[in-house]
Amino acid sequence: MPHFNFLRCVSGWPGLLPVAASTLLTGCAAVGRLPTLEPGDYQFFRTNDPALAATVGRDRALYVEQKHDSLTFLAQPAGGAARQFSYAVRRGKHVILLDRKFDLDVFTIPFKARPPQGPVPVQLNTNFNAALYFGRRLDFYHVNSRQHLNGRQEPQIRTVGLGYGLFTGLGSTIINPDVTNQQTRVAEYEGFVVHAGAATIYDARIFNLGLAIGFDQLLGPDGRHWLYQRKPWFGVLFGLDLN
Repeated sequence: MPHFNFLRCVSGWPGLLPVAASTLLTGCAAVGRLPTLEPGDYQFFRTNDPALAATVGRDRALYVEQKHDSLTFLAQPAGGAARQFSYAVRRGKHVILLDRKFDLDVFTIPFKARPPQGPVPVQLNTNFNAALYFGRRLDFYHVNSRQHLNGRQEPQIRTVGLGYGLFTGLGSTIINPDVTNQQTRVAEYEGFVVHAGAATIYDARIFNLGLAIGFDQLLGPDGRHWLYQRKPWFGVLFGLDLN
């Protein structure tokens, strides 16, 4: 498994994900690194080499394969003839490729921050919560060249994954008279909740981190009295990549 370092790089909303990814890849010195680029279908996203941009033209959907210090592109436009060309990775020039796919993950929610409701101030819920996440994933691959002390150059591939989607899951929360308008018959107990919401995800390959907004449905007779029933909360999603 390749080595990754996590910097404090935060993604924006779904519409800003491509811009955020480009900033992450070009502005952060240590991001996820790959030994080679996996062959497959990619979207041509950006380059600082005008010659490559002119060669690619309008064919943004490409099959790409790395061969030593060069990339081989295969374009198969609809209704047109297939064409293949190679690009030697050079120092000072870079190519950013994009891979789009759907993502299914299991996350924990370490905490939920609940806005004030009635007489109860802001609450921080750290009870157990788990969520099943399904969304759109964008993997950006930044390919350039680095020079070793002996003068030899080799391709360098950095990657960052961003995503956005929906989640649902199960959890628990503390129920007491203060959060049920003094209606509960039990002094305090741990209630069972079902939650759902939306999240943006940063994927560092070893682990995933996300920002979420959701709401809870408390099950049981105290649900109709609970101050936070179907009220929004803000939280963090965290998961490990075990693939």
